Amino acid sequence: MRVLLTGSSGWLGCFLAPRLRQAGHDVTGLDVVAGEATDVIGSVADRATVDRVFADHGIEAVIHAGALHKPDIERFPAQAFIDTNVTGTLNLLQAAVAAHHDRFVFTSTTSLMISQAIRDGEGHAAVWLDETAGPLEPRNIYGVTKLAAEGLCRLYSREHGLNCAVLRTSRFFPEDDDTIDDVGGENLKANELLYRRLTVEDAAEAHLVALEKVRGFEVFIISAPPPFSRGDVEALKSDAAGVVARVFPEAADLYAQRGWHLPASIGRIYDPSRAERLLGFRARTDFAALLQAMRAGAPLPFAHDPDYVSPSTRLKHG
Repeated sequence: MRVLLTGSSGWLGCFLAPRLRQAGHDVTGLDVVAGEATDVIGSVADRATVDRVFADHGIEAVIHAGALHKPDIERFPAQAFIDTNVTGTLNLLQAAVAAHHDRFVFTSTTSLMISQAIRDGEGHAAVWLDETAGPLEPRNIYGVTKLAAEGLCRLYSREHGLNCAVLRTSRFFPEDDDTIDDVGGENLKANELLYRRLTVEDAAEAHLVALEKVRGFEVFIISAPPPFSRGDVEALKSDAAGVVARVFPEAADLYAQRGWHLPASIGRIYDPSRAERLLGFRARTDFAALLQAMRAGAPLPFAHDPDYVSPSTRLKHG
């Protein structure tokens, strides 16, 4: 297929474009800044740019991975999020319908599922989050606009028969978290593989699988499979390290060798089992794979780059 990939200069795009090509797809990359996988520089918020790309490249399917993200809140006004994340998605959906496409993949985020109450850690148990969780109360403009874009995908699928997969990806960014101070860097990313992270390689693979298999309108959480059950939610909130030690007895020693710390409390768990049931997709890298790499002295199976600069930041600062 001739696939339009938005966000092609971003972290996901850099991995997804070559994976799509490896699978035999012809990829046209669109982003606001130049990159190895980017063929057209422009914004999805500009309908003329979108129409020109469709016409010039004979686009047959769309993977819409371009967006302003949570760290951009400090750099861009709310209107920019609406323009890019909402209007940009609408532009692409309208162009796809006009071109008689039968499939559309939208990169969303698990972040939109996190209310302020969940963010603040309220309650005596961890929150188990699957695609039925709700009501959804995004806590910032990023989540609000992503949820609105999901609604547009649902509407266009229902009204125009567009097969559309919404992938709510958990964290796969390489930079440090800008909101957590007590544990950071590689230690934090390792901990997050227990409940809210996946590798960028797995994220790319999920998009390829969704492109090839989606039927109708579907929403999927895409994350490393957690090693817990719903029956663990109270213990995870009060003594997460104890739960991890029960499942992985060697984890504490492997962590101690690096001066790392297991999480004392886990307040949310993303459940990606629906993607496995309906798409046949399961992330290859999970917490067990991390421990295996640590045991073998192999490189950690995820990327960590505190100096990574996103395309939106590069555009903002010229």
